[in-house]
Amino acid sequence: MGTTRNRRSRVPVAIVGWLSRPLASFHLVLALCGLLTLLGVIMVLSASSAQPGGVYSTFQKHVIFVLIGLVALWAGLRIPLRRIRSLSPMLMLVTLALLALVLSPLGAKVNGAQRWFALGPLTLQPVEVAKVALTLWGAHILVVKARLLHHWRHLLVPLVPVALLMFALVMAQPNLSGTISLGIVLLSLLWFSGAPGRLFGALLAGGVAGFVVLALVADYRLARVLSFLSPDADTSGAGYQAVQAQYALAEGGLFGVGLGQGASKWKYLPNVQNDFIFALIGEELGFLGCAVVLLLFGGLALVGLRIATRNLDPWIRIVAATITVLLVAQAAVNIGYVVNALPVTGVTLPLVSYGGTSLIVTMFLFGVLASCARHEPAAVADLNHLGPGKIGRILRLPVPEPYRPVRTPGKTARARRPEPAPKRRRTPQLAEGQRTKR
Repeated sequence: MGTTRNRRSRVPVAIVGWLSRPLASFHLVLALCGLLTLLGVIMVLSASSAQPGGVYSTFQKHVIFVLIGLVALWAGLRIPLRRIRSLSPMLMLVTLALLALVLSPLGAKVNGAQRWFALGPLTLQPVEVAKVALTLWGAHILVVKARLLHHWRHLLVPLVPVALLMFALVMAQPNLSGTISLGIVLLSLLWFSGAPGRLFGALLAGGVAGFVVLALVADYRLARVLSFLSPDADTSGAGYQAVQAQYALAEGGLFGVGLGQGASKWKYLPNVQNDFIFALIGEELGFLGCAVVLLLFGGLALVGLRIATRNLDPWIRIVAATITVLLVAQAAVNIGYVVNALPVTGVTLPLVSYGGTSLIVTMFLFGVLASCARHEPAAVADLNHLGPGKIGRILRLPVPEPYRPVRTPGKTARARRPEPAPKRRRTPQLAEGQRTKR
């Protein structure tokens, strides 16, 4: 009995000891990325068995995207963060050009939306690149103007106007889900840069008003909102997907019907491999499978914010925190509308849903987040003294440089001249007759 208690008491101590290692955050990010990617491959394999165009054709494309995503992950790890930051203004200009060009005849129109560039069998969705550009460039601008952010003009310009231009170009496609993701990035950047709370009230009020207007001007968006408010009113029309997702989750129960045995993928639930992959997880793996997904994204939230708080470089802190919020918020929105807690918007489940550009960009963001973990002060000291480690040697990762704050203009390394000590005032001597008698 005592031996069992001792073993149980050693487990938390061992976990705490492992988490205190310098590269624990780095290893956790890679582990979470690998687990979510593996889960996505398994579920897309299950969903593709019932897709038209040949059995497992969707799975084969997904595997190709995963292989390209691994290269993107390695690039996010391999490129020095200083280089990524210096390239962020150019990336922003290229992204704005792509968002404008996709609306021209160069863009491909599918189901009434013009969101893609068709490159043979592959497609490129510029809004996914826009999330990366706004994150990296926005953090760069806020850090450069850090001493001026107490002025509203410097806090909002040029970040907010450029973000609003992005919103307009994305909504012209139209793409509400992409606009929501960009809005999450903008709010995260402002929040982690220390913007005042009253600004977020104004931005949220404007965002809700914009969502209402956009829902009213487009019939299909209004139908989605109405079906969310009353899903049983039109179970064969606008509310069909939401209702079928509820049936799939209910069918799974606690342990699920078994991997590959779900009935929803046989054309009962459209786009099950994309927007509603979480419903298939609930049907085939049950509540336990859904709980694992929630735990993985909850772990990502904790690890990402841990990386942000442990770094000294303000740009790395903002980037790591914003990437974390973006990925976790996208997962929350996707799961929210699958369980009928939010209106259907079309946001994919990161790394789990089938997708091309979305999957590749998400894996690149994981690479950048893992690189931020290698820049924690303890990790930098460990890598500089003990070497890159096994993973670093295999991936040929550069040794991160310690953070050196940029000196403000006008201040040099020369020591200041000591200020002269104030002269002591002499007490005037009183005449003998004026002295106070004690």
